[in-house]
Amino acid sequence: MIDKHISRVLGLLGQDDTLRVLAGLVLRPGEPLDKVTGLTPEAAAKALDRLARGGLAVREEGGWRARPETFRDLLRMVPSTPADPMDAFLVDGRLVSIPVKRAKRLMVLDYIAQVFEVGVRYQEKEVDVALRAFHDDHAALRRYLVDEGFLTREANVYWRSGGSV
Repeated sequence: MIDKHISRVLGLLGQDDTLRVLAGLVLRPGEPLDKVTGLTPEAAAKALDRLARGGLAVREEGGWRARPETFRDLLRMVPSTPADPMDAFLVDGRLVSIPVKRAKRLMVLDYIAQVFEVGVRYQEKEVDVALRAFHDDHAALRRYLVDEGFLTREANVYWRSGGSV
């Protein structure tokens, strides 16, 4: 059952049109999706419908919004292995706190850095969305990732530059 939900979400994110529409909802909420994504209005509407069926978008009074909480819900559904050293820091896929000791913080940062693909450039808003899934203080996580060399930043564009592969 868990695999089915994860496969559905990954399948949606693997399609160019649904990924564009989801990014438009996250990065430019309230703006016309066809203008933001470059898709035709019909294609944007179809992608939005698929995102809604997959739980990644929801219609509200003011229009559509992304549902990033779906990712947190999926993380909660995935059982963690008992021997996983990250269990000491993560509850339901989220950091309990950012470790103070550098060695432990580096282990956590290495784990988090793996959500960013090597060779892909990310806008600051995209980085913040990904980091919010781990901790409310996404700015501190972003700063630590840059300071410790896991991410590199230039002109508000980030890319993975370190960590385990």
